Amino acid sequence: MTSDSKTLYVITRFGLRMLVLCVLSAFARIGFGRSLAALLLLSVIVCIVTAIMRGERPLDGRLTNWDEAAVYGLLCALTATINQAAAS
Repeated sequence: MTSDSKTLYVITRFGLRMLVLCVLSAFARIGFGRSLAALLLLSVIVCIVTAIMRGERPLDGRLTNWDEAAVYGLLCALTATINQAAAS
């Protein structure tokens, strides 16, 4: 697999996972925002464990699970901030 196809694979995986997380959050009893933040945090943990198990190096020059974990972490922080602002 070439570097470009691996990058495309990571982007596709990210998009599909975000779609699944949004659909699951839409049906949650605790609300969309809180459940999305929790699922994004869980995705961070899954991506970090996967990166460690695969032996991927951070800042490798191509997209890896480390990069995906960073994006999920940023989205989790953004979602939590929006939830707090909306609650007050």
